[in-house]
Amino acid sequence: MRRGDLDDLAAFASVARHRSFTRAAAELGLSPSALSHAMKALEARLGVRLLARTTRSVAPTAAGEQLLRSLDPALKQMAQGLAALADWRGAPSGTVRLATFGYAARTILAPRLPRFLLDHPDVSMEVTVEDRLIDLVAGGFDAGIRLGETVERDMVTVPVGPDLRTVVVGTPAYFARHTPPETPADLDRHVCVNYRLLGGGGLLPWEFEDAGREVRLRVPGQLIVNDEVLAGATVRAGAGLGYMMEHDVADEIADGRLVQVLAAWCPSYPGCRLYYPDRRVTPALRALIEALRV
Repeated sequence: MRRGDLDDLAAFASVARHRSFTRAAAELGLSPSALSHAMKALEARLGVRLLARTTRSVAPTAAGEQLLRSLDPALKQMAQGLAALADWRGAPSGTVRLATFGYAARTILAPRLPRFLLDHPDVSMEVTVEDRLIDLVAGGFDAGIRLGETVERDMVTVPVGPDLRTVVVGTPAYFARHTPPETPADLDRHVCVNYRLLGGGGLLPWEFEDAGREVRLRVPGQLIVNDEVLAGATVRAGAGLGYMMEHDVADEIADGRLVQVLAAWCPSYPGCRLYYPDRRVTPALRALIEALRV
């Protein structure tokens, strides 16, 4: 292997995973043009076209896919070996790639991640926030955070937040115009604010429980939105009922600005869990786990 081939192969793997010279260059600390030239030089040395390029996109060819499948385990093992050296230096180091969703980013990471970064200056974080479920292995992530009931059973999980509850609320002004629902079926006669999931595009169902049986409903309404701030503002203005995290509206329920309905139908469920594919973790990820664990 020629000097520099290993760097170029790692750079190719990054481009192939991101399917973008711009994002891969940012990850590698290079300019997109320098990265593109390096890939052309690698292809010339190997005598094989690895990447299919257009003006708008880049993707691995069949040969590139085959090379990526063989490279990924080796590169991951090398990264773990280098990260393990932190145990000898006495301080975690390296990069942790984390996938999560908006609520966890706001309630779990925002209050705790800055302190973690200050305490661990040799650790870098890349956090991707998406509502859709992300395949950690395919996406090249070290770990993820999402609701416990949505995590695959073969994952290692660590609790990083309390149990949660989603509740149905409206303003007193709304209920002055509409009779409060007594059962979830009554929602069919109400104006509800629907939330469209950012990644998958589907509407978030309103979930209830009746004597241990799960009830999932599609509810009617004037507004479908994929922004929780706008959804909350609409509910608080009295324009509809909201299906909201209890944590976000507890104070408003307590002081009467919002009225909770269907409380008996809204059980708690497992909260946020940090999860990862296997029990071999880098020192940097181990430090993050300990910082977020509850």
